[in-house]
Amino acid sequence: MYRTALRNVLAHKGRLLMTALAIMLGTAFVAGTMVFTDTLGSALKSQNARSFTDVAVAVTDDGAVSRSYDRGGRGSTGPALTEEVRSRIAQLPGAADARGVVSGFAGIADRKGNLIGDGFSTTGTNYVPGADGTDSRYPLVEGRGPRSASEVALDTHTARKGGFGVGDTVRVAVNGPVMELRLTGLLDTRDPRVQAGGSLAAFDTATAQRLYLTHPGQFDAIDVKAKPGTDDRQLLALVRQALPKADAVTAKTGADLAAEQDKAIAETTKGLSQALLVFAGISLFVGIFIIANTFTMLIAQRTREIALLRAVGAGRRQITRSVLAEALLIGTVASAGGLVTGTGIAVGLKALVNGPLDANLPDGPLVLAPTTVLITLGVGVAVTVMAAWLPARRAARIAPVAAMGSGEQPATQKSLLVRNLIGGVIGLLGAAGLLLGAATKSTSAVGAGAGALLVGVFVLTPLLSRPLIALFSPLLQRLYGMPGKLARENALRNPRRTAATASALTIGVTLITALTVVGASVNRAVDRAADVDDRADYTVTMANYSVLSPEVGAQIAKAPGVAASSVERTVEVEVGQETTWVTGVDAATIGEVATLAVKEGSPDALRQGKVLVSAGYAGYWHLRPGDTVEVRYPDGATGTLTVGGVLENSASLGGMLVPDSLVAPHAPGVGLSKVLVKGANGADAGLKQAIKDATGGNPLIAVKGRADLKAESREMVTAVLNIMYGLLGMSVVVAVLGVVNTMAMSVFERRREIGMLRAIGLDRRGIGRMVRLESLLIALFGAVIGVLLGTVVAWAGNRTLTSSFKDLTTVVPPVRILLFLVLAAVIGLLAAAWPSRRAARLNVLDAIKSE
Repeated sequence: MYRTALRNVLAHKGRLLMTALAIMLGTAFVAGTMVFTDTLGSALKSQNARSFTDVAVAVTDDGAVSRSYDRGGRGSTGPALTEEVRSRIAQLPGAADARGVVSGFAGIADRKGNLIGDGFSTTGTNYVPGADGTDSRYPLVEGRGPRSASEVALDTHTARKGGFGVGDTVRVAVNGPVMELRLTGLLDTRDPRVQAGGSLAAFDTATAQRLYLTHPGQFDAIDVKAKPGTDDRQLLALVRQALPKADAVTAKTGADLAAEQDKAIAETTKGLSQALLVFAGISLFVGIFIIANTFTMLIAQRTREIALLRAVGAGRRQITRSVLAEALLIGTVASAGGLVTGTGIAVGLKALVNGPLDANLPDGPLVLAPTTVLITLGVGVAVTVMAAWLPARRAARIAPVAAMGSGEQPATQKSLLVRNLIGGVIGLLGAAGLLLGAATKSTSAVGAGAGALLVGVFVLTPLLSRPLIALFSPLLQRLYGMPGKLARENALRNPRRTAATASALTIGVTLITALTVVGASVNRAVDRAADVDDRADYTVTMANYSVLSPEVGAQIAKAPGVAASSVERTVEVEVGQETTWVTGVDAATIGEVATLAVKEGSPDALRQGKVLVSAGYAGYWHLRPGDTVEVRYPDGATGTLTVGGVLENSASLGGMLVPDSLVAPHAPGVGLSKVLVKGANGADAGLKQAIKDATGGNPLIAVKGRADLKAESREMVTAVLNIMYGLLGMSVVVAVLGVVNTMAMSVFERRREIGMLRAIGLDRRGIGRMVRLESLLIALFGAVIGVLLGTVVAWAGNRTLTSSFKDLTTVVPPVRILLFLVLAAVIGLLAAAWPSRRAARLNVLDAIKSE
């Protein structure tokens, strides 16, 4: 029987081509994901190891939070790692050197005043020259390191982007006014943040301490270099004895710290791999429908052959094993092709990321791990064999007497009835899960309900095919006459086959529609919040969403054209045994720049020295107007806050609004999360420029109007959707292969019928049109179900987001939905191009006499 399986595969290799391609594409996605993430992780780990080559012991002070990072007041702790501590460590036996490190954010402006690089990775640090006058962390490419407050050194990548050379004046800023500094040197760096599109600015140590740390003469880390022959563990013990007694100070060997970072890298690449493998799994799941459909059609076409095998003594188990052996062979060959293709995709993706996308990922060898090979081959083979199992069982049930007939054995009414009952039950359970999840705002219930509903609809698809396809039939008959009528009859001739082909496309359309509807709904909610909740003409924030200097708020308030402004200062406080966040605002002006929708209590609570809490916050802490809250501030002081009112939940305001006059004294040096500005004449270009001038032209400070905030939100949603569309594109490609496969095999199966149609007068154009219209009907059938399912799933998903987005309603973008249906129609027509051409070119006499 295994020889028979091999002969069958070779005999029907043309009809199995699309199935093999579907498996290959799915496994290529799996292999490409694993090879790319393994290669990236290996390169990052190698780079990480090189960065610790001269660090025997690393000492860090979590209390020395940079002012450019400090949101919650953690930077108000006293100094622990001082110059005295660094000097003491440097004199320990076995220590060759001890380098004090300071770091934070630093924005570099190009010659037009725009920020260079990714705002989230604009790194600033101190340049610490050793005995040779250079810092081993940042090898000098040209010039020298900075030696005074008027000098700076940049990484070569940033200097090239800005067009700067040694001796030029560079505009640099942290979270306040811009500094004009002389560029003294160009540095090389292995910092992954910089290589991934960020920037690096290096200052002399005194300047970096002044810019980044709350206390002068402080470091946030000390890197200790060991003398040759010194054991790192012994040096670590000596360093710990030399350190001050502080909870925030920790010391580890460089090897341990590198291992920890390797673990973090592994977790990151694992998360990326798992996210991508989800989409690979979707593609493979779509492939299951194609594989099952292909084997079902093949077995139907080989009914007489299988019956003859049964008649000459083949048992049911032998027939089953023979079919599964075919699947095993196809799955193995296609998976091997997917492994090779996926490896090539990984190489190309790395070249794309480092080339046009300019991500500058670290170099490293291609990593093809044994687990990647085993998983790719194992998944491909398992999916193929699993999908062929039901067709194999049907083949085993073919009776020997069927050798006297030919063609497919139609499904019995009983089997279809049982299928419809099962599908109905599963679908109802899924719908109940969606409703429960929507009512309770449970994402897990919505996810489970959506999955069950999808399965139920897939099982019911043969039942749904007749009424839905009938929607398009009158139009096709009116436009195309007999070919249109024949296309409808052919699509409904085998509901199971039509359902399996359409379901492959349904999966992709369902997910794409759901994402599109959720994206449109979130955009509408954000727009509404910007129009209703935000009364400010401009919002001032850091481009990297770190914190503004506390002085910026006062500078903006004095700018010409500003009618009112309010700072927002987010501070971490303790309430009982828990930690929470409060937002300090200007009590006198916050009502002019933001909508305070008070549900309960007094709208003047802030002016009275009381606090306002959101409805969600009040529910969590069981608070009502008049209640008091005991808090401990970052500096250790305690206070009693009185609740003056409860606000409606808002995405733009914090959970608890507190007069800034109560917060600021207990959070010295804590930056501002944003400044809200109302113009005397509304939003105009003059006011925007005045605000920029008041901030000293800092490239890291973003001044955005309401239209800018809306556009920024849309861009973020669009970017996420485009990534999702791209990742789901593979499943759509696989579904297209399924339509091509079904139509091609259907033409082969009906070649005698097509010959008869030609003989009684239907010309080649009519035959081709019939096949194309049948493919069009199947594609539109799958797309319509996908659009309906996707909309329902999106509605339920939106209900779980209402706590984050006030007044979130489901928005169905008609243009995009119509575009999806049009694209599905185009896919159906393109998928039928080759099968229709083949059908039209069949020789009439050869087709009529075929069986």
